[in-house]
Amino acid sequence: MSGAAQIVFEGVGHSYVPPRGRRVQALLDISLQIAHGEFMALLGPSGCGKSTLLYLLGGFVRLTQGAILVDGRPVSGPGPDRGVVFQSFALFPWKTVRQNIRYGLERLGLPRAEQEERAQHFIDMVHLTGFENSYPSQLSGGMRQRVAIARTLAVRPAILLMDEPFGALDAQTREIMHEELLAIMRAQRMTTLFVTHDVREAVYLADRVAVMSARPGRIKEVVPIALGERTGPEVMKSPAFADYVEQLWNLVKTEAAQAVAGSR
Repeated sequence: MSGAAQIVFEGVGHSYVPPRGRRVQALLDISLQIAHGEFMALLGPSGCGKSTLLYLLGGFVRLTQGAILVDGRPVSGPGPDRGVVFQSFALFPWKTVRQNIRYGLERLGLPRAEQEERAQHFIDMVHLTGFENSYPSQLSGGMRQRVAIARTLAVRPAILLMDEPFGALDAQTREIMHEELLAIMRAQRMTTLFVTHDVREAVYLADRVAVMSARPGRIKEVVPIALGERTGPEVMKSPAFADYVEQLWNLVKTEAAQAVAGSR
């Protein structure tokens, strides 16, 4: 990791009690640092706590062990400095594209003219010009996710949290969204934590990939990805890309096998 850490996880653990049953230890002793402007992917088997760790950073889940610091300050709840993009889009179906994107700006109390200007800027950025007055039901899955990303970016968070944002999309749309996201990252670099179960997606998008163990989730290994600037999907055909995919897949496969064995 190069540069000063913007996000610091110090001995983070999390446990919960389901409606029926014993306490579950979801995360255990996670220590990780993410630098300013870095794109970090979280990879691991289902149920390892990837999303839980992201929601702890977002302030949506109460921390039960350790500390999470953002710019040296403990996370105590949600804040406008951390924007979240969910897999399920989470758009208001009764609001248009423009109204969905303006929602966070209204909550910030910005003047109407500034709301309109900023909303249009991000509509243009995610290539939805001409769809400003469309409703989510009139858009494809990829377009809805672009709205969700634009809505999050419009409030100008310092940190972007993405929870499997492309998991529900078909392969073709997913590839397009990868290119869109990389273009956005080049235009306005921000610190990003990206949860995925897709090894190739992690390698293609991330500066570093943190592989988590089977539950209770720990950081098994952090792998730096040195592919240079991703200028298109042709990088996926390179030997270096294939080597990273194999290395990460072997790490995840071992943990996935342990997760299956532990569930029996």
